[in-house]
Amino acid sequence: MHQTRKGNQWYFGMKMHTGVDVGFGMIHSLEVTPANVHDLNASAALLHGDETHVYGDSGYRGIHKRAEHLHRDVDWFIARRPGVTRQLPEGSDHARAEKIKASVRAKVEHPFRTIKRQFGYAKVRYRGLAKNANRLYLLAAFSNMLIGERYLPA
Repeated sequence: MHQTRKGNQWYFGMKMHTGVDVGFGMIHSLEVTPANVHDLNASAALLHGDETHVYGDSGYRGIHKRAEHLHRDVDWFIARRPGVTRQLPEGSDHARAEKIKASVRAKVEHPFRTIKRQFGYAKVRYRGLAKNANRLYLLAAFSNMLIGERYLPA
């Protein structure tokens, strides 16, 4: 686990990378890494192989060039960097495309809200990546249950 020290206090960092179904908003894959691991390194574990479209934030730029993804026949919709997006002329085709990408990505951020706010997991609690990963797998399952409850017949 990545750790930093500020004064006499140690801070431990990790990232939770998720693959989320756009239609239902449920997590289908989860990867937990130390905070110093780049997002692209976890990308292969997030895709299940049946995707036709892949959306990601600007941390996933260049994903289509990586060797593990060259065989995939998908449309990549990766957001531009915020500085580039701000400079796009308002109302242009590129600006509208970025807005659509952000709108889809916002839908798949809902499990993070559930895990952080409803279950109170906003900070890393334990020392050790394995303990934190186990807790996140459990919270992801609970999040899926809450999200899936909407789709059950009345």
